[in-house]
Amino acid sequence: MPNLTPMTGCLPAFGRHRGYPPRDGWLRKVYLALVQDHAALRRPDATVVLGVGKSMVPAMSFWSQAFGLAARHGRDLVPTDRAHWLLDEEAGADPFLELDTSLWLLHWWLVSAERCHVPSWRYLFGYSPISRYSRAELQGRLVAAAEAAGHKSPARSVVAADIACLVSMYALRDRAATGVEDELSNPFRTLHLLEPEPPAGGAAGRSHGVAVRRTSGRRCPDVVLAYASLDFAARTAGPAPGSIRLSRLASDPLGPGRLLLTGNEDLRRAVHRVAGRHADLAVVQSGDGQDTLAYSRGPALLAEEVLATAYPALQPDAGRAWG
Repeated sequence: MPNLTPMTGCLPAFGRHRGYPPRDGWLRKVYLALVQDHAALRRPDATVVLGVGKSMVPAMSFWSQAFGLAARHGRDLVPTDRAHWLLDEEAGADPFLELDTSLWLLHWWLVSAERCHVPSWRYLFGYSPISRYSRAELQGRLVAAAEAAGHKSPARSVVAADIACLVSMYALRDRAATGVEDELSNPFRTLHLLEPEPPAGGAAGRSHGVAVRRTSGRRCPDVVLAYASLDFAARTAGPAPGSIRLSRLASDPLGPGRLLLTGNEDLRRAVHRVAGRHADLAVVQSGDGQDTLAYSRGPALLAEEVLATAYPALQPDAGRAWG
């Protein structure tokens, strides 16, 4: 049996975001730049092309790869089929990422990736046995998880920076302390995946907690939950038509229940509603009485077709999402 740990499948890297969470407009800017020139991010004028400071360019490169929107080709970065599907100016599903559906989808792509670029994110949402930590406690658990996976033990300061970035990405903050502009520039905060941060200078101080909101997935669109369920089934159950138990979708560390913060009953209702609109999907009971998601076609292609129904901007003949 393989030695599977919470960070198995993750790149042995922390802090490559340079302390910056993905900001509004960054993914689109990188995509448009790379469409024009695969070497755009390593050119001397990259800061001018992207309209950001020098220290932000590597962070933008990191996030585009972490979300699976760009891939390395030698020294260059090349937009993926997924990126074209989502961000193309004329035919893209949501070029400006205006829909909450897209943010939920990007979150799924980020934390479920087979080569995950954000091990701290993967651990907290998928594998964490509890939902609330002090930053010091979470830091210790992340270091231990990295060592258990056989990675070089990360510096605690780097792991602390990872936690700070994660919190900044997902936790709402006191608007009086940060301003509306700060809220608008961090779009993933609208998903409400982490509890709000305490006011600056409050009694909690530097050791305040990191708390996952395990019911946040109630706000996740049904289509994203169904897409993620089929995507997970394709990776774990294989490419052929078949079925997968809802209990596994809800409880597996890399399933939609854990990573999209959705309970068993909420997940069941969501996939049931989507299945009612797709002839190739059904929620049925197995022989032992377990609720099961059954699919009469290959789950990978079916997942893409289900997802496309959430985007009215797509052309009618856009039969597949990518790949």
